[in-house]
Amino acid sequence: MSRKKHRETGLPALEKAFAAVDHAPLLTALGVQLSDDSLRLALTHRSFANENGNLPNNERLEFLGDAVLGLSVANQLYVQYPTRPESDISKMRAGIVSRYGLADIAREIGLGEHILLGKGEALSDGRTKDSILADTTEALLGAIYLEHGFEIAREVVLRLFQRKIDTASSKAMNQDWKTMLQERVAERKLAMPEYSAEVSGPDHDTTFVATVTIEGVELGQGSGQNKKLAEQHAAHVAYLALLDLTVAEFESKRAQAAQAAELG
Repeated sequence: MSRKKHRETGLPALEKAFAAVDHAPLLTALGVQLSDDSLRLALTHRSFANENGNLPNNERLEFLGDAVLGLSVANQLYVQYPTRPESDISKMRAGIVSRYGLADIAREIGLGEHILLGKGEALSDGRTKDSILADTTEALLGAIYLEHGFEIAREVVLRLFQRKIDTASSKAMNQDWKTMLQERVAERKLAMPEYSAEVSGPDHDTTFVATVTIEGVELGQGSGQNKKLAEQHAAHVAYLALLDLTVAEFESKRAQAAQAAELG
């Protein structure tokens, strides 16, 4: 008679899942050390906690991290833009600390693979969802605050978000990044961006992933609950990428893309 394989639950399951991933790269990206207990809690999504005997999850840390993030960004905007009125810096802050802004940072530090998710969320690409990425980023900031205090937490926030603060706009937080990218492309006398999109997941919980290319060079990828949001996110990523790319660097990437297309 075959025996049914026993599935670990509770704390053993949590410890096993946490130990299965090397979290050193994540801590390096954050620029700060965290104890295993703090990091494990910050990475534990409620779906994993609920599937394993209602373990503690990261939502309380998320609450703290949201406050740390908001104050840190608000203070930096106040100092960095001394002539801008409250109405401007308020909108700038909203855009930076929005779900999409947080998810951008999460992707930059490779957070998705570290999140502890329940089976359902993992199978529905939960590691790429803006909401889960954003919430877990805030939870990490909450854990850093509890373990190291506000000043260290603020330093981490500014290190991660400084480029967004430097390029902050006072437009509405859901600004039209596609239009802004088109304007940026026109300034550099490049061809207009081209978008492609794929969809995954069940009808009630679909995720769109959009990719934007310019003259054959892939410059941004983004996800969202519909095609429009995914394309906006991809355009945002591409816009920031163009800020960092010199003309020579873009030409090099274009030549590589053309060569790859010929070989492929």
